[in-house]
Amino acid sequence: MTPLVLAMIISAYLLGSISSAVLICRILRLPDPRKVGSNNPGATNVLRIGGKKAAISVLLCDMLKGTIPVWGGYFLQIDPIMLGIVAIAACLGHMYPLFFHFKGGKGVATALGAIAPIGLDLAAMVIVTWIVVAFISRYSSFAAIVTVLLAPMYTWIIKPQYTLPVAMLCCLIVFRHHQNIRRLYEGSEPKIGDKKMNQTSRTET
Repeated sequence: MTPLVLAMIISAYLLGSISSAVLICRILRLPDPRKVGSNNPGATNVLRIGGKKAAISVLLCDMLKGTIPVWGGYFLQIDPIMLGIVAIAACLGHMYPLFFHFKGGKGVATALGAIAPIGLDLAAMVIVTWIVVAFISRYSSFAAIVTVLLAPMYTWIIKPQYTLPVAMLCCLIVFRHHQNIRRLYEGSEPKIGDKKMNQTSRTET
């Protein structure tokens, strides 16, 4: 591993550690997303407590946390496997943020941002998959799980050399959703648009 790659991995983690949800909620004087709703500092929870504009702001910022370091590595022609590790570092920063007591989100938006530099067609396929599954099922977490399971196949079709790093990233996202998978099986997972939520529920991005 070269010093450049190591620096990019560390930078990706630190950038990922900036909690967009918490900061935007503070700016808009909204409740701390870690303490209300699903207790998850992600776009879907911010949608519940702050509305569409706040949620879109969080979504875009979370995506950029993945896009910026991966695009930089892609531009510098870093080896695909190392590029995958950079992406994973950004997502780990979002999930376990250094600056916010290691209590972060699920990393879906950041992962999407990390995948985007590989190709806009790939990003479009991933986004459409999430939208379709979420619209049909009304479960944000289920849509995220289905999307990340299909993402490696999409990558193999478009740019096969990045299939392994994307698969590594997707495995991390699925692992982070293990509680959601259990609640989906039990039928206790809240749906998109549900107003009443159990305080221990932790879902989505």
